[in-house]
Amino acid sequence: MTTLIIPTDAPAVVGPPQGHWSYTDWEALPDDGNRYEILNGTLFMTTAPSNFHQWIVMSLVQYIGLPSKEQGLAFTFLAPIGVIMPGCDPVQPDFVVVLKANAAIIRDGRIRGVPDLIIEVLSPGNRAYDERVKLAAYAAAGVPEYAIVDPQRRSVSRYRLRVPGRYDGPLVADEPQHVTFDCLPMIAVPVADLFAGAPDTTL
Repeated sequence: MTTLIIPTDAPAVVGPPQGHWSYTDWEALPDDGNRYEILNGTLFMTTAPSNFHQWIVMSLVQYIGLPSKEQGLAFTFLAPIGVIMPGCDPVQPDFVVVLKANAAIIRDGRIRGVPDLIIEVLSPGNRAYDERVKLAAYAAAGVPEYAIVDPQRRSVSRYRLRVPGRYDGPLVADEPQHVTFDCLPMIAVPVADLFAGAPDTTL
């Protein structure tokens, strides 16, 4: 999966100049299999992910999504989905958690507010995008927890909002460990199991 800033003269994408994109412009984009996101008015496009990337996302569903649903704790969603937050209008994270207490932000076909947890899975072409661009954008939007799954290093890095607009340094959990999140403290995710059993581990 590769993330690109769309040139303003790209023939396949019709819209305003970079820096002036909005949610309304995003809604008019073609459903062409790519994932489009807008951060601070800039349009980004992400191409289709690998099999291994999707395997990991489904593991997040298994180890976080299903337990949180069964225990009546939260709603979880996976891309493609529109999450609309300040400065992120919208983004399409790999995995999103909204606690039941905050379910009012789930409306009109989108998530219109700040989720309790966002998780992104790295691909070779989007490391800088997820680790720098999105990290800064999610912190500015006030996302309390942000996690990055790294298939190459077999690890999960968890960021917690320190003050508005800034995360603490990452807490890194490797394969022998479990990772938990502040919003779902009773669910411990075995890091190794996020990657185990995949038929194709090509990044």
